[in-house]
Amino acid sequence: QAARSTRTIVISGVPAGLLQDDVMADILTIHFQMSRNNGGDVEEVTYPTQNKGVAYITFEDQEVVEKVLKKDQHLLQDKRLPRLFPLSVTRCCQHVMS
Repeated sequence: QAARSTRTIVISGVPAGLLQDDVMADILTIHFQMSRNNGGDVEEVTYPTQNKGVAYITFEDQEVVEKVLKKDQHLLQDKRLPRLFPLSVTRCCQHVMS
């Protein structure tokens, strides 16, 4: 299994304050598990974080990270959200000490 940091992406642009944190974490999980978003099995969602509107998604497989990063645009869509929210997806570069 690849190191956790290589299986984690950073999401910014998460709409903060619209929904409860656990609901938003669920919506993010669903988004990044969908094949139409180039997603795959999500191991963990870290939301909220110290940075407003930022979440960390850790996938079970590093290959999913590469596919997710290749997708042109991620639009967060859910019936509980008032509109589409464009997300910025970047590779996680923090070395998290476990």
